[in-house]
Amino acid sequence: MDKQTLAILVTIGFSVVGVIGDYFLKRASLAEHSLRSGWFYVGFIVYASTAFGWVFVMKHLKLATVGVVYSVSMILLLSAIGAIVYRETLNATELAGIALAIGSLVLLMRFA
Repeated sequence: MDKQTLAILVTIGFSVVGVIGDYFLKRASLAEHSLRSGWFYVGFIVYASTAFGWVFVMKHLKLATVGVVYSVSMILLLSAIGAIVYRETLNATELAGIALAIGSLVLLMRFA
């Protein structure tokens, strides 16, 4: 596996870690004192844990590529968490946006 492919996989992995952090921050937002909630601190630590790995990723990928891969991964994962865990519904416009986000990722990987 070349370093660019590994960097893309690490970026997607960071998206998973970011979604886990977002889950804890969402839990914190439901508390009366959100910033003093234990959920907030867990979410903060989860986010901070990825800082070291970003240096590796940015060494091997263009910032635009990192941004697209990370953003699309986050969109897909957060949408899934919202729909599955929090029973949020997605309307047709949101589903079209998700489809276009996936299309942008396909184009980026094909022509980058």
